[in-house]
Amino acid sequence: MRQVLLRIPIRGDWSLGPLGEYPGFGFGILLLVWCLFGTVSLWRLFKSESGITTEVKVAAAYWLAFAIGIVLVPSIVPAGLTHVPVFGYGAMLVAGVLSSGWVASKRAPLADADPKFAQEMAVWIVLSGVVGARLFHLIQYHGPVYRDCKSLADFVKASVMLPDGGLVLYGGIILATLTYFAMCRTNRINPLRFGDAVVPAVFVGIAFGRLGCFLNGCCFGNACELPWAVTFPQGSVPWTALMNRGFLAPDAAQTMSLHPTQLYSTINGVVLTIITIAYYRYRKGDGSVVALSMILYPISRIFLEILRNDELGQLGTGLTISQLVSLGVLAAGLALSWWSWTRPASQLTSVPSPGGQVSPTV
Repeated sequence: MRQVLLRIPIRGDWSLGPLGEYPGFGFGILLLVWCLFGTVSLWRLFKSESGITTEVKVAAAYWLAFAIGIVLVPSIVPAGLTHVPVFGYGAMLVAGVLSSGWVASKRAPLADADPKFAQEMAVWIVLSGVVGARLFHLIQYHGPVYRDCKSLADFVKASVMLPDGGLVLYGGIILATLTYFAMCRTNRINPLRFGDAVVPAVFVGIAFGRLGCFLNGCCFGNACELPWAVTFPQGSVPWTALMNRGFLAPDAAQTMSLHPTQLYSTINGVVLTIITIAYYRYRKGDGSVVALSMILYPISRIFLEILRNDELGQLGTGLTISQLVSLGVLAAGLALSWWSWTRPASQLTSVPSPGGQVSPTV
């Protein structure tokens, strides 16, 4: 694990090796890089035929705001703050947003959708997903989260702080799904047809998100003696949880060897990305790829939960909350699969072409 990937110094010079040392913030390296980026963007703008649109003006305003921020940071941050930490969990979330947005934009034309809409969708899906995942966590673990809260400020702080990850994927999927259908309805996009094209982007985002879980230490697995087993140091999320449950002594230097379930989930995300991309050309009609993802992901999640050790059984069933939700998603996926494969071709917005490809009906 590596909760903090790196620390960016705010004050003082940055070493560039043989090039010497130069200030980073203020009138320094970051501002130079940002100006070069702006110059390249401006040059591309003049070469394009779109001209100065509203989107360009908004982008220019953001660019100027960041430039001003880079210059002012050394003078406005507290004196005791000398470095800006870059957290592994957050970095992987950003990587997930960028990569899933890119995949969605590349596949959007398959559904006759604008790539820009796909990129915008990716941003809103991730934002709503984080909120939903946090709300699900607060509902599921409200006791431990709010145990020591005595004032409104304490409740607010506990609600937004993410010291142990504090996000439940299925909560994010639920709210993100509602956001997805709302945006499709607003933009008059067929949600199942568009979903079939871009659902691989979801699994790309999950793959990066689970890498973030590994860096943070959350979503850890059961004891394991396999060659690829991992341990987490004293004070980490797994160490604290296992110590509180009595599995570790308070003076233990690290956890016992554990399944790297976060990495298993990352691999699972990559595999499902490949499968859903490959299956698209063989789909029967709208919703077939979405249905397949709603079948395969819950099944894999149920088995991954067996290897995890960070959640206990719920409702007296011995199943974790994620396994219970998985059963519901699996049932919905099977129903959608049956619906998409049994509807008459005349009722579909896309039908299989002779070569196995799916083309829109006229």
